Amino acid sequence: MNLPFIFAYVGMGIMLALSCIGSAVGVSMGGKATIGALKKNPDMFGSAMLLSALPATQGLYGFAGFFLLLFFGIGDAEVLTIGQGAAVLATGSAMGLVGLYSAMQQASVVVNGIVEISNGNDVFGKTITLAAFSELYAILAFASIFLVMMVLL
Repeated sequence: MNLPFIFAYVGMGIMLALSCIGSAVGVSMGGKATIGALKKNPDMFGSAMLLSALPATQGLYGFAGFFLLLFFGIGDAEVLTIGQGAAVLATGSAMGLVGLYSAMQQASVVVNGIVEISNGNDVFGKTITLAAFSELYAILAFASIFLVMMVLL
């Protein structure tokens, strides 16, 4: 194994680890808010559960990016240039950091929505809409993986 492959695998590991950590933190924040909100309004479990699950998508983007790069990017490559390895490292790090941060910020929106639903306010649709804004940046980071894959092919 040479340095470009080490760069690529480190970038892929960072991408997967950070985006999954962000999702785990985000989903647990939503879950904790749901438990607290159910004390006030036990009938809101379905809405709160759906909102709590929203930050899980960043981990899925990280996994999908890892999978794509592993099997369709560098998996069959016998040789990677230092530039290609660095590109995977940079993109993987970016996806990981964006996934981590956007999942936690999305969870903050979700938590506030869950609390307000438990207070009797009809904000489910508005909460999903506002939570989607931070999701957009995770999608953009995920899209960058496809651009790097074009460089690798």
